[in-house]
Parts: sequence; structure tokens; C-alpha cells
Amino acid sequence: MISFEHVFKRYPNGREALRDVSFRVAQGEMVFLTGRSGAGKSSILKLVTLLERPTRGKVAVHGQDTGALPSRAIPAYRRRMGVVFQDHQLLADRPVYDNVALPLIVADTPFREIDRRVRAALDQVGLLGREKSLPVELSIGEQQRVGIARAVVGKPAILVADEPTGNLDHDLARDVMRLFKRFQEVGVTVLIASHDETLVREFAQREIHVQSGQVST
Repeated sequence: MISFEHVFKRYPNGREALRDVSFRVAQGEMVFLTGRSGAGKSSILKLVTLLERPTRGKVAVHGQDTGALPSRAIPAYRRRMGVVFQDHQLLADRPVYDNVALPLIVADTPFREIDRRVRAALDQVGLLGREKSLPVELSIGEQQRVGIARAVVGKPAILVADEPTGNLDHDLARDVMRLFKRFQEVGVTVLIASHDETLVREFAQREIHVQSGQVST
């Protein structure tokens, strides 16, 4: 499902973010990327989501070498993937419904299908009935759940999350991780970057540790 083979990533300023990184994530697996801030976790996620390309080495997702993917094919590639951010990145002036529907609108999904999927996604994260609320009317935990609903509304095969519980207390963080585990249990591949060692241990999934741009599994 996700494969890194001897991947290096060097930025224009000369910083080497990743050095000879190799690992695989199987379909339907839930994996934590752990390590200190700046270790290279976010660089790995950017390569998976094709926000970046490797300097050397091969990144393959769904058997597709991302380095060989033309730019015009990237939007379709990303539609098979859900992304959850630490700071939610919700549209403050749009209600919950519109925030969750956005990926489907961009993909020209028919309205009836949008409505069905948005309500189903909100139901999955426990927010059905809050469609008309603005983000500012929600708690931080609820805002993160809206972000998760938006990430899964397109029924992605892969769900990627970059420090999704960084702004939450432990109880809320646990609730969010339980949502990710539920998606993994129905076949979604889940890759989560987290520095919360207590939470990672609690959920007892495979861990890929990132340190100074290198990984150990």
C-alpha cells in the first residue's frame, strides 16, 4: 500500500530531512510515526500525500511510483487519500456541512451523493445534527472531528494524520484515536504522526520511529 525504498529528501536550503528511509505499510494497517519535532515525520507524510517528491529513492502508493506521476494526475491521486491536520484548517465562515462537503464539491460529485456522504461522515464522528454550526461554535475536539469527517467523506483508501491530537487533552485525544481505529477496522490504511508516546503505547499499533531523518521499526 505504502512503500519507501532508500528515500532521501533534501530541501533547497541544504537541510537533509530524510536519509535512506525504507519501510512498508500494508493495506488496512494502522501505523504511528513517532519522534521529536523536526525528526522528519512531516516530511514523510508530505511525500505520501505528494506535497513533496523525494530527492532520491522511491515512494510508491497503491503500487504507483509517485516520482513518476505527472502533475496533472496529482488531484486524482489525492482524492484516494484523506488528510487530517493538527489545526483542523476549517473554513471559519462556512458551516460544518460545507466544510465536510468541500472535497466532494471539488470532485464534481452529484448533490444527492454529497448530501448522503456528508451526513454519513458526520454520523461516523458523532456530529450529525451540527451541520449548520460554524466552526467557532464548536469545541476544539468537535472541530477536529469535523476535520476527520472531511478527510473520510470521500471514502479514501488511506487516511493520513499529522499530529491530530496535539491540541487536545488526553481524553479527547483518546476519542480521536478511537475514531482512527474504527476506520482501520473497516479496511482503511491509517498513518499517524504523533509525539504523544503515552497515546501511542495505549493503542499498541506498529510504530515507525523517526530520528534525525532516519527510521527504525
